[in-house]
Amino acid sequence: MSELVEKHTILGVVVGSRAYGLDGPDSDHDRRGVFAAPTRDFWRLDKPPTHVDGPAEEQFSWEVERFCTLALQANPTVLEVLWSPIVERITPDGEELRGIRAAFLSRRVAATYGNYARDQLDRVAARRARTGQTNHKQAMHMIRLLMAGAHVLRTGEVLVDVRHLRDRLLAVRQGLVPWDEVTAWAGTLLADLAAAETATGLPERPDRDRVDELLAGIRERGLMAYGKRIDDH
Repeated sequence: MSELVEKHTILGVVVGSRAYGLDGPDSDHDRRGVFAAPTRDFWRLDKPPTHVDGPAEEQFSWEVERFCTLALQANPTVLEVLWSPIVERITPDGEELRGIRAAFLSRRVAATYGNYARDQLDRVAARRARTGQTNHKQAMHMIRLLMAGAHVLRTGEVLVDVRHLRDRLLAVRQGLVPWDEVTAWAGTLLADLAAAETATGLPERPDRDRVDELLAGIRERGLMAYGKRIDDH
């Protein structure tokens, strides 16, 4: 499985705190990637994996078709890969994927980002009720997600680098902001997300045709590459 990542990655980026601009000296290098399995592998009974964990620590990659499916659903984790400011590896296919990234965006961003954030808020609140402890890191990412959701609805760009909010967000992570202020902030951001959804210029649905065209091109080039290897022998 690691060979798929090592030989067939078309886009490799860093996400997490380093991409957000919230990193410290000991922060992990969270790496995410997209690989294009050889086209002929899909003709076999055992299909290529939809994702691969590793081979490096904190590394996770999706096969390009699975990646596109999740991105079309406005999955926040996947969309961040397309807008990460830290690109470590990219091929012409990866360039094309990033080049059509706007095709994955739609009004459903409001639901996915909002639901992810609400889920995190509920989990933090439930843990507080059960143990009296607060997961401050989770609370910080809940706030960050709500901000990012409103941003993409208004601008058509996924907000990854939030270093301009670094001090405020790290204060939440460090537990320096009282919980009632955190929940009040979340409430304000949820209202802002709803307002951004009402005014957004994003389409109702993503551009599946454009994504289909991308995938077909990648598969066709995979066959051509195989044919070239045969000819070379």
